[in-house]
Amino acid sequence: MKKLFVVGAILAGLALAFSLPVAAKPPGGMPPGQAKKMGADSPGGGPPPWAPAHGYRAKYQYRYYPGVQVYFDSGRGLYFWLSGGGWQVGARLPGGIALSGSYVNLDMDAAKPYQWHAEVVLRYPPAKYK
Repeated sequence: MKKLFVVGAILAGLALAFSLPVAAKPPGGMPPGQAKKMGADSPGGGPPPWAPAHGYRAKYQYRYYPGVQVYFDSGRGLYFWLSGGGWQVGARLPGGIALSGSYVNLDMDAAKPYQWHAEVVLRYPPAKYK
């Protein structure tokens, strides 16, 4: 009878311990409200949102020319440029656009690089690359 009482007390104590609320912590062990901000706008943050997931190869590689906001996919031989408020695609650039200045290499899983253009412009401001 004494053993039954001891076992019951231990089980009751364990049940009580596991039913108490525990403060939630995000991955990395930081308390709520103090988690590190990660992403393109944080210095030293994680990869940009257009980058493929860790361990996966990007399906598309683009050269992005921030000064003129043009993407070039050498694998498909296509240019993507902004014109008249919309994106155009072609094997050649129109006469009014000349690729000048520096470019950055972007790896994406997107067949349409402009779907991430708002984030790309934040990371690579055109005025900085003219």
